[in-house]
Amino acid sequence: MIKSLVVKVLLKFRKIKYLFYSNNSTVNGVFISHQPIVLRGKGKISVGENVNIGVINAPLFYSSYGYLEARNENSTLIFGNNIHINNNFSVVSEKSIIIKDNVLIGFNCNIIDSNFHNLEIDKRFETDSEPSEVIIENNVFIGNNVTILKGVTIGENSIVANGSMVTKSCLDNVIIAGVPAKELKKL
Repeated sequence: MIKSLVVKVLLKFRKIKYLFYSNNSTVNGVFISHQPIVLRGKGKISVGENVNIGVINAPLFYSSYGYLEARNENSTLIFGNNIHINNNFSVVSEKSIIIKDNVLIGFNCNIIDSNFHNLEIDKRFETDSEPSEVIIENNVFIGNNVTILKGVTIGENSIVANGSMVTKSCLDNVIIAGVPAKELKKL
């Protein structure tokens, strides 16, 4: 019983500690946070109903945190309703990232809408001038260790397999996998 109480206190302290690293004051809504979350940037973060971040009985729970950044004043992160996100989730928006309703996201996943740096050799230290919106449609299941890059739309009811790097949009009702991710099967 004492051990259980100590664990609860330490976990609560961890969440509070990571709140001090946060600087985004434009969050609209409330996450159900099982793991610490850092909220950064000058943009808007909008949270629907029943948005859970962190899973206690899963890898990386004790050693990581969720990182959500709407980097610029015009950046947006929009979370729909009934979203369950596992541990060590990172999402960084320079333009817009939308995660719609009834979405499952595995542990150690990253979603970004920018290259963050210009890809031209002589302009490498400049920022990406063309961030591109990312949309995760309704009822999508994203496995563990997935990276979703700028300009991607994951179609409704689709599944992204573990370890995939998604560089292009996919249709509704498909399973995609690989590096880069390709369609494996229609559902």
